[in-house]
Amino acid sequence: MASLRWSIDAGPPQVAAISRRITTIGSGRANEISIAHPSLEPSHAQIIFDGRDFILSELNGKAIIEVNGRKKRRSKLQHGDTILLGELEFSFSLLGEGLVSQAAEDASGREQYELLGMRKLAEFNRRLAELETVSLQLESFLDAIIDVTGSQKGLLILLEGDQPRIAAARHVREPDFSPSVDVLSDSIIQKVVETRRPLVVSDAMNDALFSRSESVMRLQLSSVMVAPLIFRGQMIGLIHLGNDDVVNLFDDSSLDVLTVFAGQAALLLHNALVLDELKLDRDRLSSELEGKRFGEIIGSSAILQEVFRKVERVAPTEISVLITGETGTGKELIAREIHRRSNRSDGPFVVVNCGAIPENLLESELFGHVKGAFTGAVATRAGRFQQAEGGTLFLDELGEMPLHLQVKLLRALQERMVQRVGADRPEPVDIRIVAATHRDLPKMIEEGTFREDLYYRLNVVNLHLPPLRERGEDTVVIARYLLKREAETLNPAITGFTPEAIAAIRAYRWPGNVRQLENRLKKALVLSDGPLIDASDLDLDTEGAEPELKPLNVAREEFSRRYILEALERNGGNRTQTAADLGVDPRTIFRYLERGDASKGKV
Repeated sequence: MASLRWSIDAGPPQVAAISRRITTIGSGRANEISIAHPSLEPSHAQIIFDGRDFILSELNGKAIIEVNGRKKRRSKLQHGDTILLGELEFSFSLLGEGLVSQAAEDASGREQYELLGMRKLAEFNRRLAELETVSLQLESFLDAIIDVTGSQKGLLILLEGDQPRIAAARHVREPDFSPSVDVLSDSIIQKVVETRRPLVVSDAMNDALFSRSESVMRLQLSSVMVAPLIFRGQMIGLIHLGNDDVVNLFDDSSLDVLTVFAGQAALLLHNALVLDELKLDRDRLSSELEGKRFGEIIGSSAILQEVFRKVERVAPTEISVLITGETGTGKELIAREIHRRSNRSDGPFVVVNCGAIPENLLESELFGHVKGAFTGAVATRAGRFQQAEGGTLFLDELGEMPLHLQVKLLRALQERMVQRVGADRPEPVDIRIVAATHRDLPKMIEEGTFREDLYYRLNVVNLHLPPLRERGEDTVVIARYLLKREAETLNPAITGFTPEAIAAIRAYRWPGNVRQLENRLKKALVLSDGPLIDASDLDLDTEGAEPELKPLNVAREEFSRRYILEALERNGGNRTQTAADLGVDPRTIFRYLERGDASKGKV
């Protein structure tokens, strides 16, 4: 098992085992290795074991870290590396401290044997990382330990609850020991399980205590050595080695090397078993997601299922559909699904974002223009209506369309004819219209900013998409789906969420809905170091915290900037759209962003 060794002010050396996947080091009491020293930051550094390598990385930008005399922010550790954290010097070892100290006391031949063991251990680590399945990893481990100890036969036993089983065997015939044998009835194995300590039986056939052991009798063993595999206090298995020719083959040196292998293997095998379980979870998740998918839309909440039922009914018809709902709820996905399930699915699906096109160009974008119709019209061009011929035209953000174009749109819908800008006569179009908006159109009708006749023409069937906060467990399901999809390209090492992250995802209200969740998740995948995404990686760890009291003008400024940033996130970074939503001049958005940059993110 890997370890760190250090001393303070020429005092006695101290040793700490690196037995966890993540080991934090610092002066704070919450660290796995807590050292009260003024040169250490409260959270100074961490050592991450990824199943193959030990990686040292900083936890604080002020932290001083050197490896072998060179400043580092992140470094892969090798056996014997010298690490400087603050003013404290550490020595990193891949061997357990007990083995190192005993080797220093007795160097007569044992040092060579132990160095061989260390090399075999390094080879085993490299080999283990290359193997894809747990069964192959277990067999590789057993081969390595048989090789280094000179054993002839070996068993690797996993303790899975009350059902121990032989997970790997070498040079043992199945009639002698099969996976179905009750291995705990063997007296040698039972002794190791009870004491949780390794055991050597030098002359097993003549040993008064263990000569009647089932393994000794079945395998005709002369020398036996057994060691437990313990991870975080839990015994996950045992290694049983034997030789049927040589008495006194195993000694204390052999047991030390086996103990080192067992400690390292317990950590590696635990991670391998966890990864195997995660793969099973992923398979189960994929299966579950398939049952909750509706095209590209994920969800099983009752309110969303009602939307799906409406889509199935309305899609095969030619009825106009108006999709409403907050920004980021998936209105375009629903529109695409309507098109995919319609009789026009072989035709084009054309999208027009009415809020993203300047007002003076929107008419030309919709209906096209002829050459010379206006300055810059150097050629005749088809509009989106013509491009959607035989298919579906999706008018997104319909509420942003100016009134004079609403009149032309209504005429086009009524007559199924459009006239290009500068043209003399209209031309027929065969399209289906699906529109969407996050605005309150009935209220806009009362205010005189949206035509009532156009509203009723488009709103033959209304599909209202609920916000994410009203969809219950869908939020977690979508988060897991997005993680599975995005991790493949952004960070394949990340395999899931911590329980704290899941709780935070459930508790957060997600004002930007699925789009905000997707953006937060992508950022977490890029910036996270561990195999699991935590709440802090999603910037959800401080939600609901008690705010500190600040001067009113400072609090107002901070709130305004946070609100603007949240609106920007909901609009996918579109500053013009954000300014329109907030009812301010676009320069106001730029001004707040510039203030944030000037204060280096403090606001």
